[in-house]
Amino acid sequence: MTVPETSMSYLRTAARAADEKQAENLVALDVSDALGIVDSFLVASASNERQVSAVVDAIEDALIQEHDIRPIRREGKGQGRWVLLDYGDVIVHVQHEEDRAFYALERLWNESPVLNLGLETTDSAADPTDPADSSGSEDDGASAATQA
Repeated sequence: MTVPETSMSYLRTAARAADEKQAENLVALDVSDALGIVDSFLVASASNERQVSAVVDAIEDALIQEHDIRPIRREGKGQGRWVLLDYGDVIVHVQHEEDRAFYALERLWNESPVLNLGLETTDSAADPTDPADSSGSEDDGASAATQA
């Protein structure tokens, strides 16, 4: 299966909003084959609880403003460590960088294709151990989200 254009539009809007708030390691995954009830995940991380909240607020505001959609469910906002925004076909995970490393959602869903978010610049780095990453360097500013 492929992710519908509507879901891709939501992902790109959410990713732009997260990127503007300095979220790191933005990765979009096509989980439609694995889950069936969800098209995609967007995973982003932030360095502290306050930034997690700022990223979440920016994503919610952008999706309301550009697409007139609100999350069906929101989990974890009070703690500011891992916030899940459920938009039905699109699930957004914003995690504190420590929680991101611990839970490693990308490893859990490693067979899911990475989607191109169309971001020109981002703070996230490509994985130097990933053979799909032709750069081999963490310092080149390339993102797994833009590698697909």
